Amino acid sequence: MKHLLCALQTLAVLAVAPASAQTAWKPDHPIRTIVPFAPGAAADTTIRIVSEELATALGQPVVVENRGGAAGVIGTRAGATAAPDGYTLIGGSDPPFTILPHLQTVPYDPATAFAHVALVADVPLFLVVRKDLGVSNVRELIAHAQKQPGSLTIASSGNGSSGHLAAELFKIMAAAPMLHVPYKGQVAAVSDVVAGRVDATFSSLAPVRQHVEAGTLKMLAVSTAKRFAALPDVPTVNEAGVPGFDIAVWIGFSAPAGTPPQAVARINQEINKILRTPKIGEKLTGMGYVPLPGSPADMTDRLDNDYKRFGKLVKDARITVE
Repeated sequence: MKHLLCALQTLAVLAVAPASAQTAWKPDHPIRTIVPFAPGAAADTTIRIVSEELATALGQPVVVENRGGAAGVIGTRAGATAAPDGYTLIGGSDPPFTILPHLQTVPYDPATAFAHVALVADVPLFLVVRKDLGVSNVRELIAHAQKQPGSLTIASSGNGSSGHLAAELFKIMAAAPMLHVPYKGQVAAVSDVVAGRVDATFSSLAPVRQHVEAGTLKMLAVSTAKRFAALPDVPTVNEAGVPGFDIAVWIGFSAPAGTPPQAVARINQEINKILRTPKIGEKLTGMGYVPLPGSPADMTDRLDNDYKRFGKLVKDARITVE
């Protein structure tokens, strides 16, 4: 309900403000973007690409500040408590907004602490298995798991990560009993699948691409409802045997609640222009992402929906963090 009220309040404010006023905001000093993850993380790389272009569009530097720790909670809190003046953004992704609040107490209210600005991209997750597992498609993987319950292992970048939720959703929807093995980061998880220590993982494209091309990993499917345009021969999990399966990681910009709607509207407008340029579209697609231009309300709706469905999944799968 809080998510809905927040979305309605945002829409009401934007509806009242004249279009010319919404886009008239012009920053007169640098903007800070807090990324609540370590340098080199998927969200960090993507936010930096867009921030560089945003600086040119706004005529002011957009300085990216990494504040990693606690799976994104530390940096997200710093953004939530910053001055709501349009000069602080949060370059975020799923865990601290839509997953971790269901697993632990976080020092902000994800429903009311933010003004969501713009989604940047969806990050599809690819289901890959070790090369010698003896399965060639999703149906064979499910049959293997059902034949020997608990014998197959599926890795993730950590408890409560997006990959962990994808694995649990797959286990539930496919009725495929597999043992989840958490790692400290996706690279470590993928490395152990390549080495044959675990059987499978859901991963973004970058950590697995070279292994799939080298034949040391086998890619079975993509997690999204639609096939990934750059890999049109890879079926969706939905097509491959699990009807209705659909999950992806989002990356986007938020701001502290109370940020002037004129600032939100201007930044959203410029980010959408950036995402629609061939230069950035091709770069994001090459990284394995799907550009996702849209309105602040679109982002609010996405996070609200993910918050609800991930909360249910956490409960149904009895996910905990240690």
